[in-house]
Amino acid sequence: MKLYIAEKPSLGRAIAAALPKPHKNQKGYIELGNGDVVSWCIGHILEQADPEAYNVDFKKWHMSHLPIIPEQWQLKPKAQTRSQLSVLRKLVKSASEIIHAGDPDREGQLLVDEVIDFLKVSKTKKQKIKRLLISDLNLPAVKRSLNALKSNQEFMPLSISALARSRADWLYGINLTRAYTLQGQKVGYNGVLSVGRVQTPLLGLVVEKDRQITNFVPHDYFDVYATVCTKNNETFKVKWQPSEACIPYMDDNKKVINKALAENVVKRITNQPALVTSVIKQDKQQVAALPYNLSSLQIDAAKRFSMNAKLVLDVCQALYEKHKLITYPRSDCRYLPLEHHQQAKSIIEILSRSPGEYGKFAQAADPSLKNKAWNNAKVSAHHAIIPTEKSADNIALNSFEKNIYQLVVRQYLAQFYPPYCYHQTQVEIDIAQGKFTVNAKVPQQQGWKIMFQGAKKTSSTNESQTSATEQVLPELSEGDQLHCEHGSLSEKITQAPKAYTDASLLGAMTGIARFVQDNAIKKILKETDGLGTEATRAGIIDLLFKRGFLQRIGKNITATEIGKSLINALPKMATTPDMTAQWEATLNDISERKSNYQNFITPLTTTLTAMVAQAEQQSFAQLPKVPFKRKAKRKSTYKKAS
Repeated sequence: MKLYIAEKPSLGRAIAAALPKPHKNQKGYIELGNGDVVSWCIGHILEQADPEAYNVDFKKWHMSHLPIIPEQWQLKPKAQTRSQLSVLRKLVKSASEIIHAGDPDREGQLLVDEVIDFLKVSKTKKQKIKRLLISDLNLPAVKRSLNALKSNQEFMPLSISALARSRADWLYGINLTRAYTLQGQKVGYNGVLSVGRVQTPLLGLVVEKDRQITNFVPHDYFDVYATVCTKNNETFKVKWQPSEACIPYMDDNKKVINKALAENVVKRITNQPALVTSVIKQDKQQVAALPYNLSSLQIDAAKRFSMNAKLVLDVCQALYEKHKLITYPRSDCRYLPLEHHQQAKSIIEILSRSPGEYGKFAQAADPSLKNKAWNNAKVSAHHAIIPTEKSADNIALNSFEKNIYQLVVRQYLAQFYPPYCYHQTQVEIDIAQGKFTVNAKVPQQQGWKIMFQGAKKTSSTNESQTSATEQVLPELSEGDQLHCEHGSLSEKITQAPKAYTDASLLGAMTGIARFVQDNAIKKILKETDGLGTEATRAGIIDLLFKRGFLQRIGKNITATEIGKSLINALPKMATTPDMTAQWEATLNDISERKSNYQNFITPLTTTLTAMVAQAEQQSFAQLPKVPFKRKAKRKSTYKKAS
């Protein structure tokens, strides 16, 4: 008897639908027509044991117990899913072959692997386990996956990486939360000071941004523009680029802050000859952005629709499990396997039947195009989030679902449009021994951008880039003699840093290298490294709100007083992303067979011992005496809308 173990019931039912009938629905599993069985976990049905499972004395919190580092790690069944574990125990014993059907990511890999280990499956049977990778719950896609089983042994590094992450979170959270809570109690704080290897550095980023905003002192700065004229009386504007001699009169961002200097430049260039010293003309093209992974989708949804990360994840899960309109959403990959290109024609044809705007876009798409998005080397257990071979026309989607689905569709269709092409001209001009420049773009082919023209602008950065390049320049050549009619002074004021929003906080988590202080660590971080994983980032942000460490003021996310007090009381090592960013890089290396479990855990235990000792020396006098009280939990807007 073959036993298929899915991550959750919905996935189990999708697998069973593609296997021999008739089916018998039993308690906790489905019996197939050929005698095989499909069963499932219900998410994680096992969890790390509590400290008191290792030593009853650990039930009481004492600094002398720390750090608590298990010699032999233990898992325990979750109480609410214990009955399903019993079902799996019986099925595993009678199974001649096991097919692992966890979600296609490192957590999904560990989730089923740890059940198999917990149930003491024999080594011989374990080596024969097959891996079923499903990212699309529609019947044709599930059948294709069933015909492409792999050895589960190939995915052991993913499982080990997830196991290392799980144990690291336990070690860090248990030990440092106890250490800092005990220190807080010494000064009368009667709440739990929760500390985590991801949540605390994330809170630290917000506190630091709040500090920058509070301490910001605005000041004036000055730009100088010159209006120049050709021999044919064609005029255009160029901007002054201050030389190194002006550095004493500039701020740290190289903006001129001395008005007299800027006014002097205006006087010097007015009614003066101008010489074109450089003209660089280039025909350039820009290909469409890659299809979405979860974080990039969450960021765009936050910008376009003001949806928070948790809401986007919930909507994606519904589109994947309930409606079967998108592929597996908890993906950190933005690439697609080469063989998937064969399905492009079918997907585009289905989308083209839609009566909406994207139906027209699909009709104009060219399914024969193949860009850099199709790259097997960039795809591991899962691929980018794309629409499935299922029509949404007869499905009643709420507004959230419709918005997210249309984002996914548009990003996918963009891969089948030609690049955006433009002509760029960069000009340098000398006026009174001063350097002036202008950079202009002239679109030649809209390509994929035609689908994005109606989209709401999402950042002032995009707007400023557009206005700076909208001039149409006359035909110019190096050595041309021009005339500067006059100079003009533009007086501006520096703007305070912007508070975090859902989009920018997610962006900070995914691009954590920007905030790392240690240059050596910064160098080893890759673009894909970040704080947390695709699957956990939304929950981490949500957790900080629930614990009263973060708050929303309009669209802005700021730290509460308790959040600020906690970060100010902790040592810098615990509040900056350097250490956890390095851990993320090592965990990624484990999944790619470039490192191993011991190389990660051994240094971590050494670090924890030092951090616990440091906690005893830390002053918590500034903490308030009354902890945050959680408000009554409200139902999410999405659940109401559903």
